[in-house]
Amino acid sequence: SCPTSASIASLRCSPTVPALAPIALPSQGTQERPHSTGELLMRHPPSPTASPSPPVMEETQTYVTTSPQLFTWKDIGLHMGKGHPQQERWLVINRKVYDISQFHRQHPGGSRVISHYAGQDATDAFVAFHPDKALVRKYMTPLLIGELAPDQPSIEPHKNKLLVQDFRELRATVEKMGLLKPNGLFFFLYFLHILLLEAVSWIILWYFGVSPVPFIISAVLTATVQNGFLQHDLGHLSVFSKPKWNHLGSHFVMGFLQGGSTSWWKHLHNQHHAKPNCFRKDPDLNMHPLLFALGKKLSVELGRKKKKFMPYNHQHKYYFISEYVHVLSAWAGSGSVTVLCVCLYRVLQSTWFTWVSQMNHIPMNIDYDKNMDWFTTQLQGTCNVHPSPFNDWFTGHLNFQIEHHLFPTMPRHNYWKVVPLVKSLCTKHGIEYQCKSLITAFADIVRSLKESGELWLDAYLHK
Repeated sequence: SCPTSASIASLRCSPTVPALAPIALPSQGTQERPHSTGELLMRHPPSPTASPSPPVMEETQTYVTTSPQLFTWKDIGLHMGKGHPQQERWLVINRKVYDISQFHRQHPGGSRVISHYAGQDATDAFVAFHPDKALVRKYMTPLLIGELAPDQPSIEPHKNKLLVQDFRELRATVEKMGLLKPNGLFFFLYFLHILLLEAVSWIILWYFGVSPVPFIISAVLTATVQNGFLQHDLGHLSVFSKPKWNHLGSHFVMGFLQGGSTSWWKHLHNQHHAKPNCFRKDPDLNMHPLLFALGKKLSVELGRKKKKFMPYNHQHKYYFISEYVHVLSAWAGSGSVTVLCVCLYRVLQSTWFTWVSQMNHIPMNIDYDKNMDWFTTQLQGTCNVHPSPFNDWFTGHLNFQIEHHLFPTMPRHNYWKVVPLVKSLCTKHGIEYQCKSLITAFADIVRSLKESGELWLDAYLHK
């Protein structure tokens, strides 16, 4: 830390002037303004004495300012929370150092997502997640404890400076092109189609009764309304220009139409976007190791430790049934057509979303957090599926997963516009931009599970 510095105005003598009248002292009822750091302090000249008058000292102005406390990247890295004696958590945003040791529990986006950047530069993640910077600064100001020392680079030394700068220029271009602004008509029509299918499914039940065929048709229609994808848009603040309306819409769709918890989804999904495919930071990987062995490195590590919670070498087979068992077993033998049809709806919907959400990540690199730059982190953990009218609809535009992860608040109807810019940046820096067919993406889920299961078995038996 740096010592406090003070800038003190110099004293200058003026020529002899006529005697000044005595200065009146404040009365007993007068309240003086309290002094604080940086406040102007006034020293009054003394009362006049006998003639000849002495030189009069001009008013002395003293400004007391506090220099910001300076830190190095090494200092920041020592405050990751875990392992620190006081569990302190610091992070850097635009060279400013913030102490989130207490605030992380009150963080509106969840305590864990902000803690995942403790001891690191969170500048690009902060920009990606917060469209309303003015609102967020109200929370940030009390957390400021200093800044990086002048001799410290703005970007962490181990990161590719040119790549980080190029991506930030890309981000500025995206904002200038207006690609982060939603198209109200697009989302209105999308919401209208959801309500229409919901209404049709209920009308079928009301008109045709509760026989199995109407129930099955109704379940299929309800499963295809894609409430989950609209909730996903709202949760990412990409439907309305104001975050407040997105939050309200998210509560309606997730809570009323989906029957889920918006808070639960937000806290988990934000972590996934902050650190995709980073074990212990991406909750989508929590199935490792209890149910699955994921990723080449983690699977070998699990095998070497001789840990076996499941027969992982068969996980590419039981993957197909694991998502159904917990739903159907709860109602087996109930004899209720209604309950079974509800289960059918949930199975159709959950299966759809499971395949769509996992095809972009499970086949990609899975490892511990390496504190890489934002662009590299997202590209290593995500891949795309070729765009087409069917693929766009079937995946809720999550086939543009790379663009979605780079710009999580971007409305989905603008993903295709930024694809050429992202590809160009990948080519410039030699980063692979993966894009595959829908069938290949689905097959890669099974292939990667089979491969990681075999790696686990080999390490378990021979290493």
